Amino acid sequence: MNIVDELAKNAAYIGTPGKGILAVDESIDTIGKRLSSINVENVEENRRFFRELLFTTPGALQYLSGVILFEETLYQKTTSGINYFGYNEGGVLPGIKLDKGYVELNGTNGEIFTQGLDGLARQCRKYYEAGARFAKWHAKIRPNEPTELAIQENANRLAMYAAISQQCGLVPIVEPDILPTGPHDINKCAAVTERFLAACYKALNDHNVMLEGTLLKTNMVTPGSGSLKVSPEVIAEYTVRALQRTVPVAVPAILFLSGGQIEEEATLNLNAMNKLRTKKPWSLSFAFGRALQQSTLKAWAGKKENLKKAQSAFLGRCKANSEATLGTYMADAKGW
Repeated sequence: MNIVDELAKNAAYIGTPGKGILAVDESIDTIGKRLSSINVENVEENRRFFRELLFTTPGALQYLSGVILFEETLYQKTTSGINYFGYNEGGVLPGIKLDKGYVELNGTNGEIFTQGLDGLARQCRKYYEAGARFAKWHAKIRPNEPTELAIQENANRLAMYAAISQQCGLVPIVEPDILPTGPHDINKCAAVTERFLAACYKALNDHNVMLEGTLLKTNMVTPGSGSLKVSPEVIAEYTVRALQRTVPVAVPAILFLSGGQIEEEATLNLNAMNKLRTKKPWSLSFAFGRALQQSTLKAWAGKKENLKKAQSAFLGRCKANSEATLGTYMADAKGW
């Protein structure tokens, strides 16, 4: 199979309706914050145990098409000796986070851009040889009057990353994200989302990226954290309309961030999008981190005797979000 066919095949597979992505690509500092919320020390053994808890949950992998890993996880193994990076039981493709975090963009009032392009091709080849078949790169924009400089800089870096990833055989997940913090309403979020997405797809076209071999991971269009909430049906309408206006039909699937939402909110919003009767030429699915893990963390509480309880919580969230990709979730996952 040539590289073009492989990229298209893997992108389409990840977007299979009924499946989604588990994001366990948190940096050591980020997962440390989550562990501290349940009073668990941020040491490698605890991080390894929690990831194994997720990956080995009976029945969960049937609802997943991919898992995004952080570099540390590349070298970790389960107690049975399985390398997490090659853990593809049930057809779950392994992916890797490639960006190296954020730095301030000179000439702006605190806006940021994503770094990590130096040596990226070498890293991509290394990860492909290790078994990775897709990658991700996160770019963040603040919703309150972002500068054109910030939008263009982040869009171009996403496109350069995508082009390099494809040259090395990795399906690039392009992840433009409008941050949910702030007093903005849903109309402001929609306007900035459309502006950023349009810039991203212009840049991807300029860099000759094959869209059939890419995936979009983006925010849902929601009011800011300091604004009044709206119903899942309203979020679905605004989000799908923003995508219709900006995302080419060649893109096989769109995966959503949970964007600071609680687990049930994210699932209900995804379900409402898939129930919406309108043109949706792409699969609409999930690439959740916190929205698949939060109740699992609480159920585990750092105690080995809570393993089955925690895995039951994780299985429930995987099943609920699988149903949401089909628009069949009934909001009856009691206890999750």
